[in-house]
Amino acid sequence: MLQPKDDFHHYQIDHITNGVHLATWASPSFAGLFDRHVPGWREDNARLRTALNIPKEEVWQAHQLAKTRAIEEVNRRANANFDLETLTIGFARRAATYKRADLLLTEPARLREIASRTGRMQIIYGGKAHPSDDAGKRVIQQIVQARDSLGPDVRIVYLENYDWELGCHLTAGVDVWLNTPLPPMEASDTSGMKAALNGVPSLSVLDGWWIEGCIEGITGWAIDGVAPGKETENRTPQDASSLYQKLGQVVLPAFYQQRDDWLRVMRLAIVLNASHFNTQRMVQQYVVKAYFE
Repeated sequence: MLQPKDDFHHYQIDHITNGVHLATWASPSFAGLFDRHVPGWREDNARLRTALNIPKEEVWQAHQLAKTRAIEEVNRRANANFDLETLTIGFARRAATYKRADLLLTEPARLREIASRTGRMQIIYGGKAHPSDDAGKRVIQQIVQARDSLGPDVRIVYLENYDWELGCHLTAGVDVWLNTPLPPMEASDTSGMKAALNGVPSLSVLDGWWIEGCIEGITGWAIDGVAPGKETENRTPQDASSLYQKLGQVVLPAFYQQRDDWLRVMRLAIVLNASHFNTQRMVQQYVVKAYFE
């Protein structure tokens, strides 16, 4: 039986942000890198703050190994002819409409123009719709149909049978992790945390964990077409415009022309995000803030 609201007035509402299990989601190349430079990181995840001392060249080498594994898996599954040199964007999650997997394809002509002017891109999609979610299935169909209209500078693949193993490949092996939910509907987005662990910065809407994890130009980039907390009837045009602006003016130029800055962001994603957004910190907060408060 429901109690009157006033009966609960003495309780305080707090939050504990989700986290990921680092030893599970670190790719072999990054796990080896951390073993060499951050001994004890598995037992004390916060030690990854000292990853700031890892030479950037070694971070890049570990990433290239993870990217090679991911590209090989994508090409094996889909005969996609993806390559190692092209900026690769990953988007893999449940194909629910509020996650707006098709936001990047809102204006195909603009996306083509950005790629032809600034640098080629490869986009890896993955994820399943619920069997009863017809709208989610239509989003997948739209992405697949758009694949053939974007030309040689924007290559797209939608991978079938998305599972744990494929998730490990993608979160570690892409260059940028994309998340475009309709705020405030994102619960967490733990895939972005897995990517950060492997030195992959996020380009994401400010919702879920990214409200806390995003330090603009430091750990990744925000898609901020609408101010956080402000509701609009249809924010998709503004968010799409912000996404294209960040891609064309910030992300692609940094990847292709400012490699030292890019490596700095990769390393700081590990130092600032992976060291905090993990299950060890999460459980500790449950103990301190919930169980024994």
